[in-house]
Amino acid sequence: MTDGLPDTDDLTEVLTKGLWDKIMSNPPTKARPRKAATLMLLDRSGPQVRVLLGKRHDGHAFMPGVFVFPGGGVEPGDRLMAIAGALDPITEAKLMACLNRPSPGGARALALAAIRETFEETGLALGVSDYGAPDNPPDGAWSGFAAQGLYPSLEDLHFIGRAITPPRMKKRYDTFFFAADATGIAARLEGVVGADSELVELVWATMAEARALPMPLITSVILRELETRLAKGMSRYLPVPIYRTGRTGWLRLEA
Repeated sequence: MTDGLPDTDDLTEVLTKGLWDKIMSNPPTKARPRKAATLMLLDRSGPQVRVLLGKRHDGHAFMPGVFVFPGGGVEPGDRLMAIAGALDPITEAKLMACLNRPSPGGARALALAAIRETFEETGLALGVSDYGAPDNPPDGAWSGFAAQGLYPSLEDLHFIGRAITPPRMKKRYDTFFFAADATGIAARLEGVVGADSELVELVWATMAEARALPMPLITSVILRELETRLAKGMSRYLPVPIYRTGRTGWLRLEA
C-alpha cells in the first residue's frame, strides 16, 4: 500500500519494488484469477475533476481500511441483464482483445459487472429511466437495480486499464477498470454505505486528494493511468494498459 507514487513514469518499476518480495515470499498456489470489474466515477462539474473512492471496512480480511474504486467479481447474471445503451464499438473491441474467448457478450458482462458492483457497494445506479423498469431482471442486485425504474447503459463507459493479480496470492483477480461521468447516475439508494457495510465511507476526491489517501499500490497505479488519460482527452483510441507479472517483475502491456 502507498500514500502516493514516486515521481516516475516507470510504474512497473514502482510495482516491482513495492510488491515483488512480498509476492515471492508466498508459497505457490493453484488460484486462478477471477474476472472482475471496477468503475471510476468522475465528477467534472467543478474546476477540477473528482473521482469517487470508498473506504473498505477495517474488519475485512482482504484489503481492510483502504480506499478503493467500487468493484468486484463478474457474476452469471451480468451476462443476462438487459441494457439500454450498448458499449462503444472501440471500447468493445479493446475489451474483446483481452478475452481468451472474445465475444460481445463477454465484453458486455464485464461492463455490467462494474455497474452492478457500484450499485451494490455505493447505492449509485448508472442507467436511464426512458424505458421504465426492465422485465425479469436476474436475481440479486440486478433486481434491486431494476426496482429503481432503470436500465443500465454502457455507451458512456471508458475502458481505462486491466490488472491481473500475480501468482502466489491466495485471492487472484483479472480486473478491468472502467470510467464514466457522474452525470450518468440516475438513482441513489440510501443506506448502502455505513459502519456495517463493505464500504464505510465515500469521498469525491480531486486527483491530488486521492493520491494522499491510503490505497493498494495497484489502485494508485491505475489512478495515475486515469490522470494521464484525462490529460489526453479520454480518447477511446488511446492504448489501454495491462499490468501483469513476468518471471522477474511486473510488466505493462497494451491493448
